Formats: sequence, structure tokens, C-alpha cells
Amino acid sequence: MTIHTVNPYTEKVISEYREDSLEDVKYKFDFVRKNQGEWGKDLDARIAYLKNTLKPNLEKNLNRIASSMTEEMGKPISQSIAEVKKCIALVDYAVENFPKFLEHDVIKTEARKSYVRFDPLGVIELIMPWNYPLWQVFRAAIPAMTLGNGIVLKHASIVSGTSKLMEEVMDCDVFRSVIARGQTALDTIKFSNGVSFTGSTGVGQKIAETAGRELKKAVLELGGSDPFIVLNSADPEKAAKNATLGRMQNNGQSCIASKRFIVQDKIYDEFYERLMEEFRGLVIGDPTHEKTFLGPLSSKEQAETVRGQIRTLKSAGDVEILSQEKGNIVPPVIASPEKPFMDEIFGPVAILKKFSDVNDGIRIANETPYGLGSSVWGDAEEAEKIAPSLESGMVFINKIVASDPRVPFGGVKKSGLGRELSRYGLLEFANIRTVWIQE
Repeated sequence: MTIHTVNPYTEKVISEYREDSLEDVKYKFDFVRKNQGEWGKDLDARIAYLKNTLKPNLEKNLNRIASSMTEEMGKPISQSIAEVKKCIALVDYAVENFPKFLEHDVIKTEARKSYVRFDPLGVIELIMPWNYPLWQVFRAAIPAMTLGNGIVLKHASIVSGTSKLMEEVMDCDVFRSVIARGQTALDTIKFSNGVSFTGSTGVGQKIAETAGRELKKAVLELGGSDPFIVLNSADPEKAAKNATLGRMQNNGQSCIASKRFIVQDKIYDEFYERLMEEFRGLVIGDPTHEKTFLGPLSSKEQAETVRGQIRTLKSAGDVEILSQEKGNIVPPVIASPEKPFMDEIFGPVAILKKFSDVNDGIRIANETPYGLGSSVWGDAEEAEKIAPSLESGMVFINKIVASDPRVPFGGVKKSGLGRELSRYGLLEFANIRTVWIQE
């Protein structure tokens, strides 16, 4: 069978790829496993690979990778370039910091020597989405590989070209990509020593179920419906500008996008007007143009899903559509439903809700099955007092939620299990091994 990739802006077929069979995938796991043993023995060699092979390959192929992402899933080209640069920054961070994170942790006991060492588990399967085709893979793969694991990547089929290009750029025998559909990813978890998945909560539950039966370690980065809380003490202009970035970047297709804007009563009207002004000022259109900020959604199916959600919102309250639809482009939307809207919207739709008492604002923020990130705007001390009450894995104050190599990334509730990035993410796929030496 073949898989076709389609440009979501022109709606023309880009290329076709032969789908790997289960036997093909097993062969790639076996190949990576054969090479992982030696790879896992020498941290210095792995760090040298990051510095001398991977980083130069990323720099040399930066525009090629960015263009591939834009062509396959519609990300504006300026944002695709920024994504590649962020991956380069992650490699730099790994080179500088991961060796000390992996040093033995000496524990004082009655033994002559006792310590904890961090060894690789083996081969980790990455099942990754299309919305950040490079970054999602790198933030899982670089820590796992630096630790000494091998990687088999099953990427979303709509970015198959970028997936193949990634294998070329990685240029090593412990990273292979497979071209396959969703069921194959479930069937191949048994070949792995662990699985990292980023995607929808529904699929994540199936991944967790399969990994549980096979007793494989799983890290799940799932959906989000992040609150963006604006206190009366906030600067409405600054908050609206950042709300626009938080909601509209990557064409609104991000798990950590600001999706629900919970605004205190005294500042609500001004924030609303400024947000409408910002949304109307966005450059919308061809994602290959440097100035475009909002391009098409990733596919016809994704655009139809979001349009269906907008129709549901229209039946529940006021909806402002701030530009014209064109093909797979969904324009910016501001909705004010009277009842809570629990579904995650993976597109450029902002949901607004007014509150008066801070405790009521916290309640609204938490009235979702998701718990990925939260963003609070206003006086820093006032905002920080709210942080412990928010049911999320991350709280950013006067900043939109973002992934950063230096701090752990992940959520609670139906937003996932485990963490990525920082020392915490590095050790997710480690054999945390006790060594006790007695005289």
C-alpha cells in the first residue's frame, strides 16, 4: 500500500511512499537494536555525534527541512525556520548539560560504595504528530539518544517526507523512521523497550493500554485546553498581543496553545476589543510567504473538524468570524459560549469567558478534563498565588506556555503521563540502576 502526502494550501499531491509492513518495521527495530549496544557504551562518542554530525547536518539542511514542513502541513515558513533553530538549540543544550545530568548519583550508606547510575533501556519507539514535525521528534529523541537508547520513529503519515528527511539528517545507525499507519504503531510497541507518544488523548489511551499489556515504559504528551487567565491588574494591550501569539501560532494547531481566555470583569471589554483588533491584523494566506502568520490547517479533514466545532459554538453563544474562509484556511474566531466547551479545538478559535472573583476564575480554568499548561497575566505576586490551585503540569506567569529544553514539559489529568526535556525528561527512558558494593 502507498501513503500520499498533500499540500494543504494548494491541495495538490506532493508525493507517495510505500507503506512499511510489520516485517519491515521489525527489521528496522532489529537493525537499531544491533547497533544500540555499542552506542550505549560511550557517552563521549554520543556527545561528539551531537556536536560534529547532527548539529552541522541541521544547519546545512535548515531551509530544506523548513520547506518540507511548510509544504506538508501548512506551517508558515518563518515558523518552520524557527522550529529548526529551536532543535539546534536543544542539541546545544544537550551537549552542554546532559553529561553532568548523567553522572552517577552517589548515595551515602554503610556500603563501601553505593550509587545510582543511569543506563539506557534499549530501543524507544516514537509515535509522533504532524503539528511540529521536527521539534516533537527532537524533544523526545535527543534525550533518549544521548542517554544511549536507539530510536525507531513512526511519524504521522501526512509528514512522511519530513520523516524520511529526518532519518537522512540524523545520519546514524541508531535512528530509523518507518512509514506506516496508526494500527502498525500499536502492533510494533512489543518490539520496543519503551514508547513516547505525542497526540490526541483518545489515541494516547490506546497507546497506554497496549504498552501496559506489554509492560513497556510509556511517556504520553496528549491534548490540552489551556487557560489564559487575565487579571484586572494585567496590561490589556500586552495580554491581547500575547494571547494572539499563544492562540494563533502554528495555525492554532498546538497542544499548548492558549485556547480558553478567562478574563476578569473590569478588564474584559478592553481585552476583548484589543484581541479582535489583533486577530483582524494577522497576515493570512500562502504559508510560503515570509510575512504570513496564519496559513491553512494541516488537511481538509482537520479544517472540516474545526468548522464543525465552530458550528457547535454558534449554537451555544456569540461567535465572531474575523476574516474569510479559503480552502483549508480557517480564519480567526472569537466565541463566547454560555456553557463550558470541553472539546479541544485544534485551530484558530479563541473561547472567552468573564469572571469576577479570582476563585471563580480558578474554577473555570480547571473545569476541563485536560491539564497541560496554564498562563496567568497580571501583577506577578498576585498571579503566582494562583499557580498552586491550577490543575496543570506547567504554569507560566506573564508569558505564554512554551516548551523549553531547560524545564520539564508535560501535563496531568487527560493531558498525559511523564515529562519531556530537562533532566526530568532525560531520565524517563533510563534504567535507574542501584549499585551497592560491600567489602
